Amino acid sequence: MTDDGRPSRATEGFFGRRRGKPVRAGQAEALAAGLQRCGLDLTTPAPADLRELFPVPVSQVRLEIGFGGGEHLFHTLTEEPEVGFIGVEPFVNGMAKLMARVQAEPRPNLRVFDDDAIRLLDWLPAGSLDRIVLLYPDPWPKKRHWKRRFVSQTNLDRMARALRSGGEFRFASDINTYVNWTLLHCRAHGAFKWTAREAADWDLPFEGWPGTRYEAKALREGRRPAYLTFRRR
Repeated sequence: MTDDGRPSRATEGFFGRRRGKPVRAGQAEALAAGLQRCGLDLTTPAPADLRELFPVPVSQVRLEIGFGGGEHLFHTLTEEPEVGFIGVEPFVNGMAKLMARVQAEPRPNLRVFDDDAIRLLDWLPAGSLDRIVLLYPDPWPKKRHWKRRFVSQTNLDRMARALRSGGEFRFASDINTYVNWTLLHCRAHGAFKWTAREAADWDLPFEGWPGTRYEAKALREGRRPAYLTFRRR
């Protein structure tokens, strides 16, 4: 850990670089305003009922880890306005893109965090989430980097604590080794049950799935995504 309590990249950094191309001036303004408006402050205790984080009534709260450009998150915000969503994305360009879109089309059922998801998971009350979504995470393909894969026994502990009984963990990836890794780790953990009735079910996108640009690129390049849903026991 670093001096300010953040995970060190050498041990617990599950994301890669924080910046890509320079953020345009308009996006930078939207980013600053958006984080001020809907960013979470982890220096204060989380409310016992996470629905209190939102200025509008919500029936449940879900978390999307690493939302990239925010295509899927914005789609679900729009399609399910009665649900509160927390989006985590440490990559500045991705957060700026979503904040610019939300500035143009406000979504009061959104809260965001722009740092490592493990800090947020540790901040959340036990049993406070109805669903956790992890889409196309960095596969860290080199064996020496596997310890940086987000799916691990330690992080499954974190997710199991934050999810209510019966809640869901949804995972999608186009990297076969990471799909197998996730299946094996969830099976070994014991708190999660794969909901598929047969192996072929992992070829079926989630209900209401809008697709993402990353997924479209994977399909163009001949990689078939897998979609896994695990139920919290």
